[in-house]
Amino acid sequence: MDFTLTKEQELLRDALAGFLGARYDLEKSRTAAKSGEGWQPAIWRGFADELGILGATLPERVDGMGGGPVELMVIAEELGRALVVEPFVDTVVVGAGLLDRSGGERAEDVLRAIVAGDARTAFAVLEPTSGQTLHDLSTTARRDGDSWVIDGAKVVVTSAPLATHLIIAARTGGQRRDHDGISLFLTEFDAANPPAGIEVHSYRTIDDRVGSDLTFTGLRLPADALLGGEGTAWEAIDATVDHAIAAIAAESVGCMRKVLADTIDYAKQRQQFGVPIGSFQVLQHRMVDMYMELEQSIAAVYLAIHSLGAARAERAKSISAAKVTVARAARFIGQNAVQLHGAMGMTEELAIGHYFKRLTAIENEFGSTDYHLARYAALTRP
Repeated sequence: MDFTLTKEQELLRDALAGFLGARYDLEKSRTAAKSGEGWQPAIWRGFADELGILGATLPERVDGMGGGPVELMVIAEELGRALVVEPFVDTVVVGAGLLDRSGGERAEDVLRAIVAGDARTAFAVLEPTSGQTLHDLSTTARRDGDSWVIDGAKVVVTSAPLATHLIIAARTGGQRRDHDGISLFLTEFDAANPPAGIEVHSYRTIDDRVGSDLTFTGLRLPADALLGGEGTAWEAIDATVDHAIAAIAAESVGCMRKVLADTIDYAKQRQQFGVPIGSFQVLQHRMVDMYMELEQSIAAVYLAIHSLGAARAERAKSISAAKVTVARAARFIGQNAVQLHGAMGMTEELAIGHYFKRLTAIENEFGSTDYHLARYAALTRP
C-alpha cells in the first residue's frame, strides 16, 4: 500500500491549508455558527470558485475534477484541522454520492450545481425509532396519479437549515427493516420557508453545526423526484455512507493532529513549580499515549480510504474498523487534551474545547463504536 501523496495531491493539500490559514478564523466561524446563519457563505463560495474542492472528487461529466478517495482524505483532514463547520461531507460526499450513484437528469443538474457552489444537500434518513439502523424505515412513499406522496418523520437531518435540496429515504415496498423496497426522493428545500407538507424544527448541535427534525404529512412530489429505480436505493445508501464515514474519520485525524500539537505547545509553556509541566515524565508519557492513538487512527484511515473501491464486505470491514479506532482515539485524545489544559480546556475562549466537542460528535456520527463493532463482527463471522 502506497501512502505517498502525488505532487497534485500535495498541491491540493497545501492550497487548502493556505486558504484556511488565511481566511478561516476560528472565533469568527464560531460566532457565525452561534449567532449568525450557522455558516459562512463567502467561505463556501471560495471552496467552489478559488479552490475547486467542491468538485475535486466528483466526475468530470458534471464539471468535477474526477478525483478519488485519496483526494477526499486530503480535503477532509485539512477541513478537520481548521474545524470547518460548512457542510462539505453532507453535500459533497453524502448528497453528491447518492445523486451520482442514482443517476438521472435531475441528479446530474444538482451535481453540477454542487460543483459550482450553488447547491447544498441534506440527507433525511434517520427516524425516531430507527436508532442507528439506516434501513429501518417507517416513512412511506406512495404513488398518487403522477405524483408521490410521502408521510413520516426524520430526525437529526444534519445541515438541513443550510440545504437547498433535500434527499429523502422512504419505503415504497417491503417490510420495515428490509433492505429492498427503499427509494430516494429529491426535492428543493428551504428550511426557513419549507414546502407544503414538511414541518421543520431546526437547532444547533453540540459541535456548532446545524440540523433539523422533519415531519412529512402528505408531502406531494412530482414523478421525477424519484432517484434511480424504485425500491433499489439501499446499495447506493450503503456505499455512500461508507464513503462519508471515511471522510469524517479523515476529518477527525485533522482535528486530533491540531489538538495534540496545541497540547504539546501548552505543556512547554505552562509553568508549575518553576518548570514547564511538559518536563514532568508522567505528562510526557500521557502525550506519547495520545501520539500513539493518533498514529493508529492515521493507519486505520489509510486502510479505509484504500478499501473504498473494494467489494462491499471488504470495504465495510475496513470502514467499521477505522470508525472504531478513530472513535476510541478521539475520546482518549480529546479528554486528555482537556485535562492537560486544566479547567480552561472547556472554555469557549480556547480552541481545545471546540475541537473536543467535534471529536465527541464524530464518535457517534454514522454509527457508534458499539454499532460498528457489531457490524465488523457480523462481517467476519465464519
